[in-house]
Amino acid sequence: MLAVCGCSIVNYSFSGTSIQPDVKTITLNEFEYKALKVNPTLSNSLSEAIRTRFRQMTRLEQVEMDGDMEITGEITGYDVRAQAVTASEVAAQNRLTVTVKVSFNNRKYPEDNFENKSFSAYADYDSTNSLDAVEQSLCEEIIDKLVEDIFNATVAQW
Repeated sequence: MLAVCGCSIVNYSFSGTSIQPDVKTITLNEFEYKALKVNPTLSNSLSEAIRTRFRQMTRLEQVEMDGDMEITGEITGYDVRAQAVTASEVAAQNRLTVTVKVSFNNRKYPEDNFENKSFSAYADYDSTNSLDAVEQSLCEEIIDKLVEDIFNATVAQW
């Protein structure tokens, strides 16, 4: 025998999202670049990667403004630090870390909202390489991690 209850229905999918059925649109704003060290392509690359993830993994229509959901963010950190030091006190590895602050607004379900949540991801590289030589591949790796974390925090609710 099947019993039907008055439970809230959430739209779960194989992509791991849990988006309510009445949420139809999303506005994904360009991430502002506010870090001290400049990477001229990072803001656009991160913004496009987030748009691509939402296009591929959700049914939401992307709109320029006033979406049912809205994500805004800024890149607040872009730092290189020595990670592993050899016996002769020379850096063997360096770590590039990117930090972003994200705000999420769900106009239909405001209990899901958050403001200025910090996300950070890093990639290590051998100190025999210059940052210029490895920066693009490191940024791609870092962007993938950040997009995954932002996606999970907003629509996968992990």
